[in-house]
Amino acid sequence: MHKFLSFLLMAKVKLLSHLFYRGRVNWLSKEKEEALKDVRLLVFLNHTSLFEPLFIRFAPWRFVCQLAHKVVVPGADITLKRPMTGRILKVLLPGCIPITRQQDESWQHFLSHVQEDVITAILPEGRMKRSNGLDSQGNPMSVRGGVADILVRLREGKMLFVYSGGLHHVQVPGQRFPRVFKTLSVNMEILDIADYKAALEQQGEGSFKARVVKDMNHRLQHCVPE
Repeated sequence: MHKFLSFLLMAKVKLLSHLFYRGRVNWLSKEKEEALKDVRLLVFLNHTSLFEPLFIRFAPWRFVCQLAHKVVVPGADITLKRPMTGRILKVLLPGCIPITRQQDESWQHFLSHVQEDVITAILPEGRMKRSNGLDSQGNPMSVRGGVADILVRLREGKMLFVYSGGLHHVQVPGQRFPRVFKTLSVNMEILDIADYKAALEQQGEGSFKARVVKDMNHRLQHCVPE
């Protein structure tokens, strides 16, 4: 029942996004929509707004169905506890698992749900970029090591990078209602998980997690739409 409601809400968001926004997508990889059926890890970079579900407009209907039925994603517990936002996210993403910002058992609990028969999604910056380009504490945005922990548990399949062009022109953090009739821009890229891990392991400098973080930060700086 929860998965059916998730699909209905995703479908509604997708239709509303097409109705009120223009979209611009650019693929950076040779593999495109046809490879989405094999995606086991979705990495969303450049987290700027809680209205980012609008990007589901770029997903084919079959992939929307996959997300509704198979996705698991970590969600900040403080966000999930918000009366309205939390309820919407729990319906939209029934596989959203609350985590804290501390080094505690909540992250390990989330990792226990990472399996090869689900789609794991993550926003690896771990916090939201404000309109000044910094996080809520005034620190520069950077990627944390969560993607590496997930990759250790995945041996095969594809990983989908979604590089957001940002949504501050639609809604900035703290603003209640979004602006409409704007353009949503995104770059996307599909890579083979085994090939990606092998390429990083051949670099020979630092730990596997350090290499993943370095690569993700490079992608955050160079792969998002201008």
